[in-house]
Amino acid sequence: MSASKPASRPPGASSGDPEEKAGGRVVLWLLLGLVVLAGGAYAAAAALTSGKVPQGTTVADIAVGGKTAEQAEELLRDGLADRVDAPLQLVIDGEERAVAPDDVGLAVDVEASVEAAGAGTSWAPDRLWAYFTAGDDVEPVVRLDDAVFDTFVSELDEEVGSPPVDGAVTFVDGSVETTAPEAGVALDRDDTREQLLAAFPGPSEPVVLETSEQEPEIDEADVARALDQFANAAVSDPVELVFDETAVRLTPEQYTPALALEPVDGALEPTLKPKRLRQVLDEALAGDGGPVEATVALSNGRPVVVPDKPGVAFDRSEVNDLFLDLVAAESGDRSAKVKAEVVRSDFRTEDAEALNITEVVADVTTEFPHAEYRNINIGRAAELVNGTVLKPGETFSMNETVGERTRANGFTSGIMIADGVFKEDLGGGVSQMATTLFNGSFFAGLEDVEHKPHSFYISRYPVGREATVAWGAIDLKFRNNTPHGVLIEAKVTPSTPSSQGVVRVRMWSTKVWDIQAVTGERRNFTPPQTRTLSGPDCMPNTGYAGFDITVKRVFRKPGQRAVERTEEFNTTYTPSDTVVCKPAGGNGD
Repeated sequence: MSASKPASRPPGASSGDPEEKAGGRVVLWLLLGLVVLAGGAYAAAAALTSGKVPQGTTVADIAVGGKTAEQAEELLRDGLADRVDAPLQLVIDGEERAVAPDDVGLAVDVEASVEAAGAGTSWAPDRLWAYFTAGDDVEPVVRLDDAVFDTFVSELDEEVGSPPVDGAVTFVDGSVETTAPEAGVALDRDDTREQLLAAFPGPSEPVVLETSEQEPEIDEADVARALDQFANAAVSDPVELVFDETAVRLTPEQYTPALALEPVDGALEPTLKPKRLRQVLDEALAGDGGPVEATVALSNGRPVVVPDKPGVAFDRSEVNDLFLDLVAAESGDRSAKVKAEVVRSDFRTEDAEALNITEVVADVTTEFPHAEYRNINIGRAAELVNGTVLKPGETFSMNETVGERTRANGFTSGIMIADGVFKEDLGGGVSQMATTLFNGSFFAGLEDVEHKPHSFYISRYPVGREATVAWGAIDLKFRNNTPHGVLIEAKVTPSTPSSQGVVRVRMWSTKVWDIQAVTGERRNFTPPQTRTLSGPDCMPNTGYAGFDITVKRVFRKPGQRAVERTEEFNTTYTPSDTVVCKPAGGNGD
């Protein structure tokens, strides 16, 4: 009897029975459920920690762990409020001082501090791990405003330190002078920065700041080298420049103002001042080969033409290039040839003749009471104005012509008007010259460009036809709007204790106009007030009323009766107040 064979499995039939299939699906769903549960737990943990600071974290000993960024920032601001405002105690060279953090440029960046403490949002596993395990004490983020810090240190250096003094070599009146270098003392900026950052925010111990010696950029060796290599030779002997056939000899006194030794990369380098050298050469050549303009001058009481004088032209850059080597050369090699040619001035003899300056077109005098300062100041102003020639179209400026009223310019202290009262100052009395010049231009028919009457009327001046000047503020200007030149003659007869001084201005030209002044009635009177002043500059005064007045300038052609045109000059004079001087500290009663 043969054994039976198992039945064969038809193709495509499953190997498991129904019970086996059901068990497999249960296992699969179980695994999927565990994954879902784990993912949900992870998501819940991530959501729970999102935006929060890791647990157990402190910033500057302030507990912020487990807090949101906003909560942590608020806690940090409140907790640090007293510390960030507390003055820092500094010790410099044994001396204590307090400084506010704001004055140093120190501040806590609260947002950056909380971020540095770990506040943030992330699904990374290490972020979750850190939240529960990485809490620590974190230093606050401190910001330092560099601009405020630099200002603080610079001001502190001015108090506790001293800047180094560079050695220097200068030229004075053709000789050499030296300045000895000196070391300075200053705070160490890097050390100061580090210590302040470490101490803030407090509480902290006093911050000891160290000063250190600062060496000058130019030391004794640099000064000695500059003397040996340039300065001593530069003042040793004159130099000579030969322009064509004209030789100009310049002494150290003449040319050293055009020289300098400037600090460059830790050394003193010879430098040239081209503008100053130009002035030196122009002055030297004006009397020895330089071109000179023709002009018109008074001779024996009459205007005469002074011819132009030919001179030399040369390339100034050529002189500039050779000059430093020339002045440093040894004796015997201190001469140089310069390419040059003979030239004439642009304004020549025939041009001066064409100015037609032949006759007096205005002659004005004013008088002034005796005072020696008036003799000096008015006389000096007249000296500087006398001989001025205005070509057609040119404008006269008294301030430019006379210059600043200083002792070096020949002026002295005198009485002038300032803020409506009399006071003493340099150049007092010069307005007498301005008034006389204004009237000279008025009657010569010249164009009034700028003039300012005195604030209140002074009886010795022509009413409505007077002018004041003040250096840098008030000028007298008039333009030669005629086709002829104008030569200004100004002279002063000094006053004496028994006689008044006289200022005379004559305008020489060719007559274009007959001028008449028509002075109106005084009107709109305003009474003076009384001012009580004290101090050494107080000058008593008896006041008088102010008023308005109009002066007309009437133009007629020479010898004609018909009026060509008129101009009005309207002036408002303020009252001259009564000034009562009281002793300093008095009550004015």
